[in-house]
Amino acid sequence: MPKHLARRNFLKAAGVGSLAALGSAGPAAALVPPATVAAINNSEPMKITKIEAVRFRKGLVIDGEPPAWMWVRLYTNTGIVGVGETYPYTDGQIGTLRDLVANERNSVLGSDPRDIDRMWYAIYDRTAFNVIGGAEMRILSAINIAQWDILGKSLGAPVYRLLGGRSQQKVRVYNTYTRGWTINNWQIDTDMEKICTFLRGRGIKAVKIYPFDPVGHRNEGNYISPVEIDKALEPIKVIRDKFGDDMEIAIDVNAQWNLNAALRIAHALEPYKIMFLEDALYQGNMEAYSILTRETSVPITVSERLATRYQFREVLDKKAANIVMFDVTWCGGISEAKKIADLADTYYTPVAPHTCGGPLLWFSSIHTATAVKNLWIMESCYHFYNFQYPYFIKNVPVPQDGYVTAPEGPGLGVEFRTEPFERGDAIVETIAEL
Repeated sequence: MPKHLARRNFLKAAGVGSLAALGSAGPAAALVPPATVAAINNSEPMKITKIEAVRFRKGLVIDGEPPAWMWVRLYTNTGIVGVGETYPYTDGQIGTLRDLVANERNSVLGSDPRDIDRMWYAIYDRTAFNVIGGAEMRILSAINIAQWDILGKSLGAPVYRLLGGRSQQKVRVYNTYTRGWTINNWQIDTDMEKICTFLRGRGIKAVKIYPFDPVGHRNEGNYISPVEIDKALEPIKVIRDKFGDDMEIAIDVNAQWNLNAALRIAHALEPYKIMFLEDALYQGNMEAYSILTRETSVPITVSERLATRYQFREVLDKKAANIVMFDVTWCGGISEAKKIADLADTYYTPVAPHTCGGPLLWFSSIHTATAVKNLWIMESCYHFYNFQYPYFIKNVPVPQDGYVTAPEGPGLGVEFRTEPFERGDAIVETIAEL
């Protein structure tokens, strides 16, 4: 018997003539438990009927910066819409999305979005043929996030539940602090004590800073002198002098350095009990990272610059990092982030998700971090969740006492504001439609 006839017969037997009646307050609806309603809805065929890209108008600036991300919206014949995200360079990514849909229509448009792994491999196989990475991987990540959003909404469950439920009751966060992503325009060179006092007042006892960037830019990563190292260490010394060991410190050096300079920096950091040193080298040589990891006691973190479990496998096999860092909107989406975390767990290696993109990255990372067993800590940034995200989202998760918790709404649980669309700040482009 066809599925739609079986469904019709069930509804007739239940005394309900249509799905609309299931949402009514009548006595027949009371006979059908919500779980049964969900089962009926999910027995129906589902397919993607429209794909949209959302970008933001040029000139839009929030807290000193334009939004650097874009969204992908997947519409279904059931009325459920899933939204994914990636960043930056949105023009190239929207072009990639158009190319992907035009040349691989059967991989996305018309497919069942709940077949998440099937679609992931269909897109990955095609793009990997032309060298995987860049805009292709970012668009794959955005589509995958949107699929998880749809799956959660179709089942009435938050994404973290579908990933296996809570491994973490709440997610510990650190705050990334740059010369542009500031609090009250405080700078690490002059206001480190104020910055840490502010964060600690909110229960956040870990901060990531970039004190080696000025000398890295000046010397193009080729050399760093003892005098330059001492200068870069000054904000670190302030933290240790004022807060002792009760403030974790992470250092990001933006992959600017050669191996010899990176070793000199790592050795200089050893007395300060650094939480981790991130992206000391370019991500293309894990043998060099293995040397760095072996030759210093500072935990080495690699890297949001890598994508898929296939690239992270080499990191783990070569013992090239003490902590694995991925970005859900770059590494292949929620599916791949969970697989990377599980792979790392087989090596007893923790993960620390990178989150300094848009609001859907923030939501997706919280769901993923909640579900993984081997979480070390997750990135957060006051600049984003306090200023930029609320411009677009009603229910932005904000750290409380140093932790953040996953939303309980279905899917990603994102509640979008309509105002950015109404005033033209958010611009919608239809990519394809059945």
